[in-house]
Order: sequence, then structure tokens, then C-alpha cells
Amino acid sequence: MKFFIDTAEVDAIAELHALGMADGVTTNPSLIMKSGRDILEVTKEIAAMIDGPVSAEVIATEAGAMIEEGRKLAAIAPNIAVKVPLTWDGLKACKALTSEGNLVNVTLCFSVNQAILAAKAGATFVSPFIGRLDDINLDGMELIADIRTVYDNYGFETQILAASIRSVNHMAEAGRIGADVVTAPPNVIKAMVNHPLTDKGLAAFLSDWEKTGQKIL
Repeated sequence: MKFFIDTAEVDAIAELHALGMADGVTTNPSLIMKSGRDILEVTKEIAAMIDGPVSAEVIATEAGAMIEEGRKLAAIAPNIAVKVPLTWDGLKACKALTSEGNLVNVTLCFSVNQAILAAKAGATFVSPFIGRLDDINLDGMELIADIRTVYDNYGFETQILAASIRSVNHMAEAGRIGADVVTAPPNVIKAMVNHPLTDKGLAAFLSDWEKTGQKIL
């Protein structure tokens, strides 16, 4: 399972990248706003840091304008994945941009039908939003499982990029179901290391070691 880092904060990406935990990065207008950086500047910096795909999102809502914005974003670096919304115009933009050899991440997916359309339009990635479905009392993980089944049934090459990850349980479930990629905030990825029994066991080992009076260094 690939880990994408869902942030535009360069320092957080660098820390995870150094540990081999950053297979890619996803950004969106909200994350760019939080970073306080210029979209072209910060996207270029992130793309130079990461070997894998870096998603940068168009702002336009009409197909022609999306395509032009997508081309400008794609020109930043060869590993840019142009992010377009799962609308009819977004699918038109996806088809055009992928036909030109660009990576495309079709975002804001909330149904299997939408995911099928994204795959048919040639999307590199489709991003189902787990947390936002959970917010309206639907099972976001069920959507991931359903898309996995349909894609496997027909051999679609579009990768399932589980997005709107809110918890370590989301991470584990996405892996169990078979999402190709999960994109999560740095704090969620770092929280995966936590377990009370690890803490308890370490405390016991350290207590016993102290009683030996020995030192390694």
C-alpha cells in the first residue's frame, strides 16, 4: 500500500520522506491556503523533493479552462498529477490531459458509478472520500470495497486512492480492503506507530534494565 501525504507543509513531507513513508503527496486549495504559500512555488518544491506523484488541483470548473490550468500545473514537473473534480467537465478534462500523457487524479468521488466513469476516462487515480461519507452516516470503507470489486472485475488500471482519511482505523481498513494508495495527514500516519502494549512493554524493559546497573554506551 502506497502512502501519499495529504499536506502542503514542506517540513512535514520532508520528515516522512526521510523515513520512506512518502510515496507521493496530495494537495488541494484548502491545504495550499493553510500553508500560506504560492501554489506554483510550493508545488514545485514538493515535486522536487518527492519521486512519486504530487497532486495539484485545478480551480476552474469548465472543461476547457481545467485543461489549460492542468497543462500549466503539469509543466511544473513530470511527477505532477493534475487533480480534477468528478464532474462531467472534470471527466472531459481528465480524458484530454491523460491523452497528452499527464497523470490525472479525479477527486471528490462518492459513488461506484463515479469511479467507473473516472476509470473509463483514463484517470490515473480516483479519490473516494471516506471521512466525508462517514460524516453523513454512510460507510466510506464500503465504497472502497465496492470500487475494488468493480475495478478487479473488469481490469481497470485506475488506482484507488483512499482520501479523507481521519484515523488509524481508516488506514488499516483501507489496507485490508485493498486500496492501492492512502493519502493521509502527517499526524495520522505518525499515529499508526502508537499502541498501549508497546508503551507498556517498553516501560517494563527499561525498568528491568535500570535494575541491572549496566550501560551500552
